[in-house]
Amino acid sequence: MKKVAIVQSNYIPWKGYFDLIASVDEFVLYDDMQYTRRDWRNRNRIKTPQGPQWLTVPVRASGRYHQTIRETEIDGTDWAADHWRALTLNYRRAPHFEAIAAWLEPIYLGAPHTHLSALNRQLIEAVCAYLGITTVLRNSWDYTLAEGKSERLADLVQQAGGTDYVSGPAARDYLDEAVFTERGLRVHWFDYGGYPAYPQLWGDFVHELSVLDLLFHCGPQSARHMKHVPHDRS
Repeated sequence: MKKVAIVQSNYIPWKGYFDLIASVDEFVLYDDMQYTRRDWRNRNRIKTPQGPQWLTVPVRASGRYHQTIRETEIDGTDWAADHWRALTLNYRRAPHFEAIAAWLEPIYLGAPHTHLSALNRQLIEAVCAYLGITTVLRNSWDYTLAEGKSERLADLVQQAGGTDYVSGPAARDYLDEAVFTERGLRVHWFDYGGYPAYPQLWGDFVHELSVLDLLFHCGPQSARHMKHVPHDRS
């Protein structure tokens, strides 16, 4: 049995995204899909004394209505220092800030990033490495893309040598499971519920934040607040 998930890249995604990665054998970054504005592709939330705050990577999208995530260019370079400053101001009191900053800061303040997809993948890979997630990461352009929404996903699973497709629950609205069944593939719906709270700065606990919030607060114990990441780091 080989489990495969296929999802667009997100900017510093929340913990559930990494739990999905950890639950499968291969995770395909589906960045040949159309870039969507005001979505998770180029933004996520952190926690501040005033409540959750968006961090948004500026991209060149004006007039580019049909560009893919892969093609989407980052607009300028100042955003990186601004994001790192926001992370520092709001998390420097967190117990594991310095340890996480040691590998995270160079990603923000090193060589400038030109494309959103590459930035997202670099950050996703870095978080996976820290959490000990060993799932194989691939890009959708490593494979041939078929026509049809469900047909394309099923075909990608087959090309990856998969037997099982793991999908987020939002896809129930459009995924045709019969397309998978006809090919001998099983579909599993990932459950994002039941995450425990963890010690968190700035008032009442909030779940729907970037995974960085969890890492800064819990460090090597972060996996204990997830469901599919190995808990053997201490």
